Amino acid sequence: MAGHRSARPHDHARALAQQVRALREARGWSRERLAKEACISTRMLARLEGEGAIQPGFFTVGAVAEALEVSLDDLFRETHVAPGLWSAGYEGRDIDSFVASLLDSRIDVVADVRLTPISRKKGFSKTRLGEMLGEAGIDYTRLRGLGNPKENRAPFWDGRLDVGHARFHGILRSEEAQAAQSACKGGMLTK
Repeated sequence: MAGHRSARPHDHARALAQQVRALREARGWSRERLAKEACISTRMLARLEGEGAIQPGFFTVGAVAEALEVSLDDLFRETHVAPGLWSAGYEGRDIDSFVASLLDSRIDVVADVRLTPISRKKGFSKTRLGEMLGEAGIDYTRLRGLGNPKENRAPFWDGRLDVGHARFHGILRSEEAQAAQSACKGGMLTK
């Protein structure tokens, strides 16, 4: 996704989510490991890292900061919001809340990178998703070449990030992925 306009409160949640994720990954920790170290549920950490509409409270963020051995001041001071491409998932959301979160984040364009743009979840198949986004003033485009194939998802789920990243970098060298990346760089994803 691209098309960030200006900083809003949700932007700070996004920046915090990115900071927590970056600090966790820098330690080589899985989401499960950080959740265990912070004595919180994996689901709660997923919410914090997922930039969702429902953000964890102060004490949860404090427990995460302590587990990462950074102060809250440092954790928040280090966050910054940068325009560009953002990732968003729809697990645990309905189509209305998903679109609302995109609007709240001032997203202009959604690039659907799913290899097969169908979903059992109402509203998230290609046609209906495109219609709902269009009604909200958000452009929709398909960039299948940038999707992560099914056979490369397990390494990300079980914490073998180096394996998943290596495979995905190979995928990004394909012709289809190169064309999609060129479209991104060429401004196709910005209004």
